[in-house]
Amino acid sequence: MHKILFSLFAITICAASCLAQNIASASPRDTMTAKDAATVAPNENLIVEGVPAIPRALADTMNRYTEFRAASFSSWHPTKREMLIRTRFGNTTQVHKVSMPGGDRSQVTFFPDNVGGAIYQPTDGNYFVFSKDTGGNEFNQIYRWDWKNGNVTMLTDGKSRHGFGGWSDDGKQMVYGRLKTTATDVNSELHIVNPAQPESDRVLTTLAGGGWGSLVWSPDARTLLVLEGISANESYIHLIDVATGESKILTPKDIAKSSAEKVSYDGIAFAKDGKGFYTTTDRDSEYKRLAYFDLATMRPTFLTESIKWDVDDFELSDDGKMLAFVTNENGIGVLHVIETASGKERGLPKLPPGIVSGIEWHKNNRDLAFTFTSTRASSDIYSIDEVNNKLERWTASETGGLNTEALVEPSLIKWKSFDEREITGFLYRPPSKFTGKRPVVINIHGGPEGQARPGFLGRTNYFINELGVAYIYPNVRGSSGFGKTYLKLDNGLKREDTYKDIGALFDWIKTQPDLDASRVMVTGGSYGGHMTFAVATLYPERIACALPVVGMSNLVTFLKNTETYRRDLRRVEYGDERDPEMSAFLTRIAPMTNAARIAKPMFVVQGKNDPRVPASESAQMVETVRKGNVPVWYLVAKDEGHGFQKKANVDYQFYATAMFMQQYLLK
Repeated sequence: MHKILFSLFAITICAASCLAQNIASASPRDTMTAKDAATVAPNENLIVEGVPAIPRALADTMNRYTEFRAASFSSWHPTKREMLIRTRFGNTTQVHKVSMPGGDRSQVTFFPDNVGGAIYQPTDGNYFVFSKDTGGNEFNQIYRWDWKNGNVTMLTDGKSRHGFGGWSDDGKQMVYGRLKTTATDVNSELHIVNPAQPESDRVLTTLAGGGWGSLVWSPDARTLLVLEGISANESYIHLIDVATGESKILTPKDIAKSSAEKVSYDGIAFAKDGKGFYTTTDRDSEYKRLAYFDLATMRPTFLTESIKWDVDDFELSDDGKMLAFVTNENGIGVLHVIETASGKERGLPKLPPGIVSGIEWHKNNRDLAFTFTSTRASSDIYSIDEVNNKLERWTASETGGLNTEALVEPSLIKWKSFDEREITGFLYRPPSKFTGKRPVVINIHGGPEGQARPGFLGRTNYFINELGVAYIYPNVRGSSGFGKTYLKLDNGLKREDTYKDIGALFDWIKTQPDLDASRVMVTGGSYGGHMTFAVATLYPERIACALPVVGMSNLVTFLKNTETYRRDLRRVEYGDERDPEMSAFLTRIAPMTNAARIAKPMFVVQGKNDPRVPASESAQMVETVRKGNVPVWYLVAKDEGHGFQKKANVDYQFYATAMFMQQYLLK
């Protein structure tokens, strides 16, 4: 299944997979003083305000928690049983080749910035294409990497924002998207190119808006299926003629039983005979079901009627005979394979509870690759030989020498909010060696359509294992994974209701005999950062401190200043700031408006190049809160965007976070 081309929903807050670098020993030529050697200096890309000097001794005790690595699947070779993966050996995540299960990870790309997706040319694999931005600005360019000589060729214009599409079956054409923006307009320009001949690049068509993606070729290469994303609850599928660029909508707005109902589609795959396609949709359902649509009639056949959970991902085998898909069951990813002809489910090796993603069939129609992570396992790559039901592990990521089997497993918790609605989350209690009431960190996910799931916590394990801090990851209203009604409960004028879910969580914490309601820190990234700002203004007496990361401090100024291509999508979620009534409401509830209520210390983290949440959102909040004589620490990375990704930056943020917690939460 091809992912959304210009993903406006994803949150890229760096976690366990941020990578390691060794600290070199001093040489006789070093000129640092004894005082300098006793502290950890921020690197040249970090702007640090208010953060005290970090003792080297503290960093040394934390360093093994910075050595977690992770690997994610990128692409199968079309003729060989080998793959491209993404992992980190140095400061950034790069493309590596793995030639067999458990084989060496051979690094292929070497760039100062993270490399995104990498996809083999689909017939002979003589080259692959990959994407990369600069400094986290998300204006990705697409490149070709040649195996013959290691040459790298840029295929795009070097300045616009681009996204991958799919390949034609003959491997001679690739479709991709380019965003064309002005101060007021956003358009998506679809291009077709033979990457082996960059001069062949041509514009297929221009589509209004910035949410176009999932560009999928028909088997005869005459048409493309394209997904138009309006919001998390609304999207449409179009069919485009490759020769003329003409487009027609396949899923009109009145296709649901109720014309007032918004319908969401996510991902598309043409059937092998080209007569229909597969997709996931919440049409006439609370959850996203896997469906087959006949192109002649556009009548759906639902393939997962018996499964009352969202289908998160799916992948059709090259011969069209097998469909692999992943269901999201209370945050746990469950892998399935069914036969397309009969709908019969095939037996698979049992996986431990965790998160399954990135599924892809090899062209041999038997090997299914996927990325797997769990509470006790960093992200790694596996495959299942569907013929003999054999599970194989391709990578074994390092864990800094820690015994991951000793890491704490989460408990599912539930509490009633202000309106008696049940809210859930995951609680990680520290080891039993810590006695007495434990301090608590509430970590709120981004999105806001994200979902807290029991994956690998990476560095956060230090705070749980070594400092005895309990962590709660709530799924407040508006989170995905709980049906489309729940997903819409925080939209527009309902925004304050999701803040109140955290207020109710404070009440729940107070009832727990092992949790200390007087020592609570709230944190989160992106929308979770906005929630952190909001909670700090609404419940200053309930928290000890707050740590917002790339958060919005005022949804009105955010909507005016976020990149143009994101505004319409975000307006559906937050409300249209151009409407006077909505603008007045959003201004009234804005953390910036209510910043005078903030009474507890705050640590604000921001990437300077963030295209989603502009750095001005953090800067204006820092300036305002400081006027109230509240302690504010401020950390900005000049070479990062929406959350820190480079290991050197993430490590410093990690050390500073420990200092902040020791000073304001643990005392």
